[in-house]
Amino acid sequence: MLKRPFLGLALAAALVTTSLGAFAAPLSYTIDPNHTDVTASWSHLGFSNPLAHFGQVEGVIVHDADNVTASSVKVTIPLAGLNSHVEAFDEHLRSADFFDAEKFPTITFASTSVEAAGEGKLKVAGDLTVHGVTKPVVLDVTINKIGEHAMAKRAAAGFDATTTIKRSDFGVGKYAPNVSDEVIIRITTEAMVPKAE
Repeated sequence: MLKRPFLGLALAAALVTTSLGAFAAPLSYTIDPNHTDVTASWSHLGFSNPLAHFGQVEGVIVHDADNVTASSVKVTIPLAGLNSHVEAFDEHLRSADFFDAEKFPTITFASTSVEAAGEGKLKVAGDLTVHGVTKPVVLDVTINKIGEHAMAKRAAAGFDATTTIKRSDFGVGKYAPNVSDEVIIRITTEAMVPKAE
């Protein structure tokens, strides 16, 4: 009579182990641009805090839950995806006054280290390249969820991240300090393991 409960427990343990193994580290996730948004906000003369969105994000996130230091991030953000909801302002931001998008069409980030920073938190250091200038930055990252995507039925991961940079460090400091030099960057992303061929 005792064999059945023990058998059930063994099967349950095997299922849990298999389920966790399905997402065993490291896994390489491709960023989903339809569910990823990078925003930048700043102070405009102290009166308002405008927001610009950067879409069409491409990249790969490698996450190793067993050894987070083996994780990595590599992202490309085309300036073609810039959207402040004011077309004339978007054109000004892409002009030589700021990003000079014709000469420097993308922003890139490549991690140099990843460290645990508490329950569900990471510190991701890396090189941010804007306007042809590369500077080190640190992202404060929250792991939103790692598991099977309910719709795609594939391993997926979701993260939020924040950092603050000085735009003048990247040669896009026009109108500072009246328009704040400090810019708050916020990122939310979903990424999935590619479909099997």
